[in-house]
Amino acid sequence: MKPAPPETHTVRGAIEPLPFQAVERLAPLPRGFYQRDTVQVARELLGKLIVRRVPTGVVVARLVEVEAYLGVEDPACHTFRGRRTRRTETMWGEAGHLYVYFVYGMHHCANVVTRGVGVPEAVLLRGAVVGCGALPPLEAVPGGGDGCLLSGPARLTRALAIDLRHNGMDLTAGAELFLADDGCSLAPGWVQALPRVGVHYAGEAAGWPLRFVVAEERGQGAAARGGAGSPAAAGPSRPGPPAGAGRTPGGGRSRGG
Repeated sequence: MKPAPPETHTVRGAIEPLPFQAVERLAPLPRGFYQRDTVQVARELLGKLIVRRVPTGVVVARLVEVEAYLGVEDPACHTFRGRRTRRTETMWGEAGHLYVYFVYGMHHCANVVTRGVGVPEAVLLRGAVVGCGALPPLEAVPGGGDGCLLSGPARLTRALAIDLRHNGMDLTAGAELFLADDGCSLAPGWVQALPRVGVHYAGEAAGWPLRFVVAEERGQGAAARGGAGSPAAAGPSRPGPPAGAGRTPGGGRSRGG
């Protein structure tokens, strides 16, 4: 019997289970996807899938919230002013790798590295909606609330069992963890651009609208909890930093992006 063609999903439909046959066909995003302007990558990551293979099977979640970090000229970024440490070394490397760091002695945050070698920028993965697969028991996932919405970077990594062992992982290899595109379409006006969360120390950069959120029922709730000021439907292609500013991944001093 000839297999059915790949289905096209919307973020609104991602709350329902994805067909398992569609999951089997998922392929990792190519490196070229990440080797572009960080703000553009961040916007286009909304609606993409996180595919996590675990001993008990496969969990797939659709991204609904991300933040862009623009590197050496972004005061909220780990690599501001060219800071380069053992912790941030992954950010300075090849695009398409995972940058994971540990904060507050208890949480992990996962970022995808963008641009290219020597340009330390990244996108923080802040929220996702589980499409299929079994999560750990809700009590094992900090934050409580709806077990289907992984709101916040720490809750996302905890639920998907992402930790420092995955720092530096090549997301284009399609192994135990990768990002994929299943043809999800975002309706016009669904994407909001908001200030980033937890970067009050970054001065003017704290207000840069570099947090991108899918504004559907649950996505709006996540946006409202984290943002300051009114949402912008789309926002400029590169808001905030001066023209020509360097671009870096993964966030601030403690929380990271």
